[in-house]
Amino acid sequence: MHKGIRGLPGLWPVTAEDRRRLSFRKPRNDRAVIAVLAYAGMGAAFMQTIMTPLQAELPELLNAHREDTAWVITVTLLVSAVFTPVSGRLGDMYGKRRIALVVMAALMLGSVIAALSTEITLLIVGRALQGIGMGVIPLGISILRDVLPRERLTSAVALVSATLGVGGALGLPVSALISENADWHLLFVVAAAVGASAFVLILFIVPPTTLRTGGRFDWVGAVGLATGLTSLLLFAAKGNVWGWLSPSALSLALGGVLVLLLWGLYERRRTAPLVDLVTSARPPVLLTNLASIAMGFGFFAASVVFPQRLIQATEQGGDGLSLLQASIILMPSGIVMLIISQFAGRVERCIGSRFMLAVGALVIACGYLVALLLPPGWGGVLAANAMIGVGLGLGFAAMPTLIMMSVPPEETAAANGLNTLMRALGTSSASAVVAAVLAQQSITIDGVAVPTQSGFQLSIMIAIGASLLAAVLAACIPRHRAPGGPRSSIPYRD
Repeated sequence: MHKGIRGLPGLWPVTAEDRRRLSFRKPRNDRAVIAVLAYAGMGAAFMQTIMTPLQAELPELLNAHREDTAWVITVTLLVSAVFTPVSGRLGDMYGKRRIALVVMAALMLGSVIAALSTEITLLIVGRALQGIGMGVIPLGISILRDVLPRERLTSAVALVSATLGVGGALGLPVSALISENADWHLLFVVAAAVGASAFVLILFIVPPTTLRTGGRFDWVGAVGLATGLTSLLLFAAKGNVWGWLSPSALSLALGGVLVLLLWGLYERRRTAPLVDLVTSARPPVLLTNLASIAMGFGFFAASVVFPQRLIQATEQGGDGLSLLQASIILMPSGIVMLIISQFAGRVERCIGSRFMLAVGALVIACGYLVALLLPPGWGGVLAANAMIGVGLGLGFAAMPTLIMMSVPPEETAAANGLNTLMRALGTSSASAVVAAVLAQQSITIDGVAVPTQSGFQLSIMIAIGASLLAAVLAACIPRHRAPGGPRSSIPYRD
């Protein structure tokens, strides 16, 4: 029977051998470590929305077809989804801080390349490298588990986990302001400065740990996962353009499923797999990841529906705001997430991680219900988006805690990377589904397809369904028990 050791950080019971391996330089300032990792996470998440204000203008700016310029947005999402679990596994094997420095260096290099780009190919290469930077979020969560005392862990994890939403919400107004008043290349100069400063801060403030799994990296597994995920994500991103039943779309969908099935069989036979499918299949991990997909859908549906409704002309049923004005209306959700993450530890100790995840999902559903019931206008969007921020702050705080309660310490980075990937699958699905709904529920005005109010309402109802599904899945997560023994004595309620 495993027995926990008093005073060690982490949620999984730790053996004496684990304690000998879990040696690290004690950080001089825990708050500084938390702040640096949160800053790095927000910087990486900012890259996801940095080009959103320019999406409609990219064909003219780059002298390229609209279908080609869409890759400037898509490639970052694809690379981040694929590389997030890979970076987690590399962190478990070779050191989490070391790999965090590598991914931030990639983000910085990609930003420099994009800042210097004058044509689309170079810009896409830079955006792909920026996508690698998303791996810093699960790595940061795992570093916190290694170096922080237990009483500070939940709130710190909540803050770093929330950066996935906070970075995009806070970054969008900055991106809109720069793109409307200066050369768009300046966006990437700012991104490079953020990446460089995060790299230096991680190097000098975040302490290294020596808890590692060892072994060889599963390159075949990484290629298989990348191939399967890329096919499915491309199907989600392009299906609405090509047609969901077109040969190209169906080939991507069926091919991606087949590759992932073969990948799963291969991983089960590996002694040191890229993703431990046995651990991932345990009910607490599996249900948390499924809930993460549903909550990711609920999170990103707002990012698709609300901006379009705010900037759509008033004569077309929208609010007629500029992109900058719309960004300011949407920004409070990120601020709310940031505030909620500071109280998540207390909430978790009172009601438990499972219940906190379920409550967060229900609050998101209530936020969408407010948007559905209130009359059209930016005030309703502001109120609804703030409520969604509260729900996301609670839910994003609970997910890593639930994962870390169910995996051994040497697998935390890989497990958190997989959980972050599940959120990304949810956001990609939301983007595809909502885009399809709005395209179907649209009218043509002056030769332009414009979403109708019924399309916005149907999209919101689908988001409510996804949020309620996340709540049900969270309620089904088993209560945590120490492996091979009675209920864990670790002071985390679930």
